[in-house]
Order: sequence, then structure tokens, then C-alpha cells
Amino acid sequence: MSRKKIKQMGAVALLVILMFIMGCFFIKDDKVKTLEKNDYGKTLEKNDYGKTLEKNDYGKTLEKNDYGVFLNADASSLERFKRYDLIVIDAQYFTKKDIESLHQNGTKVYTYLNIGSVENFREYYKTYEKFTIGKYEHWDEEKWVDVSVPAWQKFIEQLSKKLFEKGVDGFFIDNCDVYYYAPRKSIFEGLTAILQNIMTLKKAVIINGGDTYVTEYRERYGAVDHIMTGVNQESVWSGIDFDKGTFNEQTRETREYYSKYLEACKADGMEVYLLEYTTDEKLIPKIKKYCKEKNFHFYISNSLELQ
Repeated sequence: MSRKKIKQMGAVALLVILMFIMGCFFIKDDKVKTLEKNDYGKTLEKNDYGKTLEKNDYGKTLEKNDYGVFLNADASSLERFKRYDLIVIDAQYFTKKDIESLHQNGTKVYTYLNIGSVENFREYYKTYEKFTIGKYEHWDEEKWVDVSVPAWQKFIEQLSKKLFEKGVDGFFIDNCDVYYYAPRKSIFEGLTAILQNIMTLKKAVIINGGDTYVTEYRERYGAVDHIMTGVNQESVWSGIDFDKGTFNEQTRETREYYSKYLEACKADGMEVYLLEYTTDEKLIPKIKKYCKEKNFHFYISNSLELQ
């Protein structure tokens, strides 16, 4: 057989092999997953359940979860965080370097920011305690704040900018429910001023709960995209018995109410996230099925501590 013929056959064989390999990447069925590059140059593989499979530097495949909320964790958990596409932490207790290390892994970082109440373990508690307007039920270390006070609004503006400078990708805004506690015009306008100011930072803004305020804002202005980019709702499917310190299943009435609220937010173009607290092995599959059907993000915690 001539050298030319061998080369031609070798070329054909090589072409067939290349076509087969390319086909493995681009033919999508139930067993073959899609590949994409993230913003940090790593190859990510999305499976049918929204989880990400990522190759690490040693060629090992790591399964990444879509969403995680860790409000009481610290920098000792950085390696664990890398298993998530998106995490929520309290970035007041993390450094810019910590956040950069997560970015290098392709993990987005949103920071917790409490705008409607103040906790007694914060270093600034004594300064702003004089602006509190009531006790927070079930959370003894926390009090509701009068968000209409200019000094509080200015403080939240400064704090949000400090967190922004650490390189966070978004804000997880808590306790807009102060408007449910004190449904006054001044409280509504105070929340709106604070949220619109945070939106000027051009980062994601997820409101945790706050359905009374968000619904009122939508009714007044027709849409909510001036105050938020997403919504997180706790306990859509799971419930909490604070007296007994146990978890249970949410009532049907409450679940349907929250579902309707989340659908309205989704229709406004908001990203939707669920945070559930349960260890019920029968309930967990229902939550996952619901979120997959609705294209909602979710995190299921076995503890209120969120560590």
C-alpha cells in the first residue's frame, strides 16, 4: 500500500474520529449534557435538573448546586461555597479577597442586607436603636426600624456601597416586611427610597419576602423593576413551628397565596428563589418538582441557622 494511500486513509479515519467526538458534544439527548464557558473561562456542564458539572484543575468532575443561602457562615466555608453557582452570605463578615476567590471558581456572591430591622449583634446597633419602632416576633435580638428616618437611609446607602466595593454580584434585601408591621405612607416611601438607591449600583437586588410592600408597589406603579430584579420567598412549602422549634408542612392556603405572588413576580420579569426549611423526605421531592416546573431556583435547609 502506498504511503499516499495510507495518509489518505489515515486522514479519513481521523476525520471520522473528530466527527464522532464533535457529535458527543453537540448532540443533546437525555444522556448528553450541554457545555458552556462561564465568565471565568471554566467549562460548565448543565444537567437536566439545573445543576452544574464543572471540571476542576485536576480533571475531577464536581457537581455544583444552583443556589445556597448561608447567612451564619464565615470564611472557613469558602471551599464548600464553591459547590454552588450562586450563594447568599453576609458579606459584612467576608473580605474582598474571599469574594474574589469565589469568583475565580465561577460562583456568584450576593450579600445579605437588612434594611427594615436592626440586630443587637451588629456593631452599629447602639447608634440606630433609637430609630426602632417595635420588637420582631420570634427573633429576640432584632427590632423593626423606622425606614423613613433620613439617618437610617443614609446609613444603608453607605453600607450598601461598602459591600458593593467588596465585589458582590447582588443584594439579598431583608425585612421589607416592616411595611406589613407598620403599613404607613412614610414606611412605604422610605423602603422605596432605599431600594431605588441600591438599584443605582447596577447589581441584582433580590427582595426576601416583603409581599405586602411589593404587591402595593406593583398596584401603584404597574411594575416592580425599579426596586428589584428578583424575589426570594421563605416557607412556600415548608412551615416553622417557633413554639415547638420544629418544621412542618405549610398550609395549602398559604402555599397557594405565595405561589400566586411568585407567579406575579415572574410575570414582571423577576428571578424567583425559594428558601425552604425541612427534613421531610416526602416533602422535599414536591418542592424540587414544583421549582423545576416553574423554573424557580431553590435552596432547602435542614436548619434555621443557615450555616
